[in-house]
Amino acid sequence: MTTEEIMEKAKAVLAEEFEVEESAITPDALLKDTLGLDSLDLVDVVVLVEQNFGVTLVGPDFVGVKTFADFYALLEKKMNA
Repeated sequence: MTTEEIMEKAKAVLAEEFEVEESAITPDALLKDTLGLDSLDLVDVVVLVEQNFGVTLVGPDFVGVKTFADFYALLEKKMNA
């Protein structure tokens, strides 16, 4: 899966699950603020990633993930590991 494909799929999945406009999900937007995430919602993100991308994320993976660009980079890294 290319970086662009990862970004588009993640954007669509997150927008649907957290009921936000896809246009609000930009690479430099803050992940937690844009999606309105609390700590329990991060569990939902982990489950969505596993279901849609086949990779497992754990708490420490989110250290340093602030923006959607950070999140996409994390997904790409995990998928290519």
